[in-house]
Amino acid sequence: MIIPWQQLESATLDALLESYVLREGTDYGDQELSLSDKLEQIKQQVINGSVLIVYSELHETVNLIAKEQFDASAMEGQQDDG
Repeated sequence: MIIPWQQLESATLDALLESYVLREGTDYGDQELSLSDKLEQIKQQVINGSVLIVYSELHETVNLIAKEQFDASAMEGQQDDG
């Protein structure tokens, strides 16, 4: 389920973004960015819709996922159903 970022309290959104950024393995390319730069970058991606906030009922977790990746997963699910 996609959670619209506008429905989250500001502090909740900020905590979610910080949790995501601090996870190991998050790649920001060749250039190392400060925590505040990483947070601003991912926040802008969420606001512009290129990154989605997704809740998994199965795992009871919230994650951020690129819209293209989410769309591809949805298309695979539709093909598996048919």
